[in-house]
Amino acid sequence: MYHFFVDKQNIDTVNNRVIIEGGDVNHIRNVLRMRPGEEISVGVTGEDNEYRCAIAEISEDSIVCDLLFIKEAGVESPAEIVLYQGLPKADKMEMIIQKCVELGAFRIVPVACSRSVVKLDAKKESSKIARWQAISEAAAKQSKRNVIPEISSVMSMKEAIAEAKNSDIAIIPYELAEGMKEASEVFARISKLKEENLGNTKPKIALFIGPEGGFTPEEVELAKTAGVRPISLGKRILRTETAGLAVISWIDFCLEVQ
Repeated sequence: MYHFFVDKQNIDTVNNRVIIEGGDVNHIRNVLRMRPGEEISVGVTGEDNEYRCAIAEISEDSIVCDLLFIKEAGVESPAEIVLYQGLPKADKMEMIIQKCVELGAFRIVPVACSRSVVKLDAKKESSKIARWQAISEAAAKQSKRNVIPEISSVMSMKEAIAEAKNSDIAIIPYELAEGMKEASEVFARISKLKEENLGNTKPKIALFIGPEGGFTPEEVELAKTAGVRPISLGKRILRTETAGLAVISWIDFCLEVQ
């Protein structure tokens, strides 16, 4: 079933109507070639409900749907996971964004690290962010999420570390970290975050992943000084496009296991 996002004001629960506008109209009409009577699901960013609808009317600028029922989806992670991703080469960032959004990342921050080969000027950064945000939205729709993760502007490592200080826990996988004991302690701590969160605010987890060449010792030391905990990911060295997926999967397990 296809999933789309609308503004809250476009959902009328009194008259059981949902209106879809914007770029999704062309996608539904001319790409998917959907017809009245077909069912879709609709979400509102930041709201943990799924609205099941049947298409009623199709016009050039809107899709009017009948609201069938509201399902409490509960698909979002119990924590807000922010990925600080060292800028990788080529189109690896697109795959990283797509898969990390599917896995539940709340926000993704591209980071210009010392060993990042890619350098973005203002013009290139603007077009890249727009492209990456579109990939995030498509991945959120595909995985039927209720949040479209924000792809932030590029930060320096120093800026990213300063921002991560506001997290409940921050980790930095590092190939020279000793053994798995530290990682075991960190993930045990993550497992307890949901229990400790008695309010409505989700715990915040910051994850730093280096570019192809990894982090420099100076960057790791700067992170450690700010309270970011280095961990090992095991005996094998993971690529930059693999490491974030592995860690977010571990975090998901720690938070969602009953």
